[in-house]
Parts: sequence; structure tokens; C-alpha cells
Amino acid sequence: MTIPTTYSVALLLTVLTMLCWGSWANTMKLAGKWRFELFYFDYTFGVVLAALLAALTFGSIESGSVDLATPSFSFLDNISVASKRQMLLATGGGAVFNLANLLLVAAIAVAGMSVAFPVGIGIALIVGVALNYLIKPAGSPTLLFGGSAVILAAIIVTALAHSAHSLSKATGEEPDVKTVPGARAVHRPGVRRGPSPLKGILLSIGSGILMGLFYPLVEMSKKGEIGLGPYAAAFFFSLGVLVTTPVFNLFFMNLPVEGDPVGFGQYFQGTARQHLLGVLGGAIWATGAVANFVAASAPQSVNVGPAISYGIGQGATLVSALWGLLVWKEFAGATAGVRVRITLMLILFVAGLTMLSIAPLY
Repeated sequence: MTIPTTYSVALLLTVLTMLCWGSWANTMKLAGKWRFELFYFDYTFGVVLAALLAALTFGSIESGSVDLATPSFSFLDNISVASKRQMLLATGGGAVFNLANLLLVAAIAVAGMSVAFPVGIGIALIVGVALNYLIKPAGSPTLLFGGSAVILAAIIVTALAHSAHSLSKATGEEPDVKTVPGARAVHRPGVRRGPSPLKGILLSIGSGILMGLFYPLVEMSKKGEIGLGPYAAAFFFSLGVLVTTPVFNLFFMNLPVEGDPVGFGQYFQGTARQHLLGVLGGAIWATGAVANFVAASAPQSVNVGPAISYGIGQGATLVSALWGLLVWKEFAGATAGVRVRITLMLILFVAGLTMLSIAPLY
């Protein structure tokens, strides 16, 4: 199977992860008024197809003798000798990620990105980096955890920027009113309609904890003499996503966090473009996941380590922010104070990712 042989290539794979994980959500925006519950079925198909394609191509290239002590055997050889326990661990990782991802998307629908991403991804970063370092220590702990702290600070600044921007836009809108039949409208400044903010926060916290737990399960599936290689782990991970999507997603369809319940028949009312965008979104995310798993499985001399690989991958929040700023113009008309926060956020993210990148050198 194809495995990086230099640290620079392994690091580039983690950067590819960051780009993919930070960009797949653009397909959801491009799908327009298409409920996330319906989009997610196509997203799941894309995850499985991309993982299987990677396993049958890059994961099946013979790069040496079949030796269980090295990651040189092919995908099919790997799954023929790997233990059922390792397969279940990777599948479980996919199931945990799937619930975390659905909770994150639901939190965005309820509370917006200003709550969902900072809270969810911030918690996931702390949990994931710490657990992965305990499982397989690699790199300077000072740089590793210091970089994680700087990225967490960047996430907090992002939340402050979103909140300030939302507040500035709200002040330019009409105050909330309560209309009484036969009477004049009564202005009630400070009252906001919509779901309780607590719901969005709780969804984000749940997503963050689960998002931080899935990666250690994948790493555990690769342990031992009959552990899974990165491509086999990605394949069984995708099966975990596939098997659990009907269960998790039907719950959200029948008990939606926002809007009316969604019937499965509505899935077939989507356009070909919307379905293809969903598949593309899943394929982009899975490409990043495969790159991440492969980078963390490189030979010890060039290995970036799972904690660093995961930490840089979570820098996808930076990529998402850039998409929002430069393409979707989410901060159009922002005040000077908000622009300062956005600039600070970008600086902190670059500094934190740099610390994570050089951690193995010390």
C-alpha cells in the first residue's frame, strides 16, 4: 500500500486533510434549500465510495513483502488477516463520528456557526489531541499542547467575531414586536425568536465530545500485529458511517431540531445536482480522512503522530472561516471591531498550526 516515506509528505497529507475537512460543507451551501437530513444520505454514499476507491487503488499497491509487522501488505491481504476486534473498533469510530457530525450540523441549524463550530470543534480539539497523545506520544508536548491552546484561543476569537457581527446586524433590523389583535404593535427590544440558545450549546457540546473520541478508536484499530492498515481502517470506518446513518438520521427526520418533520419520500424530490453535491461532499470529507489516517501510519522516522495529524486536521475551522470570508461573504459590512477580531483569529490559527507542524522536530 502507498505510505509516505518522508516527513514533508506526511505533513502535506495532514494539510490535505485540513483543506478537505474545511471545504466539504461548501457542497451543502451549494445545494440550496435542501434539508441537511436529506443531504446527509448522499453525503454518506460519498464517504463510502471514496474510502472504497482509495482502498482498491492506493491501498492495493504492493510495496514490499506481506509482513504483519510493517504496513506494506495490500488492502485485501490486510482485511483477510486482521482481527474482528480491530474491524469493530474502526467501524465503531465511524459510528461515533457519524453521530458527532450530525449533532454538529444540527447545532448549526439551531444556533448557527458562531456557537456550533467554536464550541463543538474547540472541545473536539482538546479531547482528540490529548487522547491521541496518550495512545501514541509523538512530538514536543509543549509545542503540541501549546499549539492546541493557541488554536482554541483562535476559535474563541472567532466566536466573539460572529457574535459581534450578529449583534451589529441585529441593531439595524426592526425590533422584535408582539402583535395584539386590534392594538398597536408593542416593541420589545432584546427579545429574540427562535429555538432556545441552550439547545444549540448542548448539541455542540455533545458533538465536540464525540468528535474527539472517534479518532482514538481508529488508532486503536491499527494497533497490534494483526491491526488494520490506514486504508482498511478508513474502509471499515466508512461502513460505520453507512450502517448508522439510517438510524441516526431518521431520528433527526422525525424529531427535527428545526422545522417540520421530513419524510423519506422527500429525498426522491431532490434534483440530480443536489444529490451529486451530497455525494461530492462526502467524498471530499473521506479523502481528507484517508489522508489523515495514512499520514498517522507513516514509518516512525517520518511519522507526524496521530495527535499532531488530528490537531492539524482540526485546523479545518480556519479553512471554513476563509471560505465564509472570501467566498460566501459572511462578514460583509462588518464593523472595524469585528474585522480586528477576524484578523486576530487568522493570526492565531496560523501560529497554532505552525506549532503543531514543528512539534515532531523537538
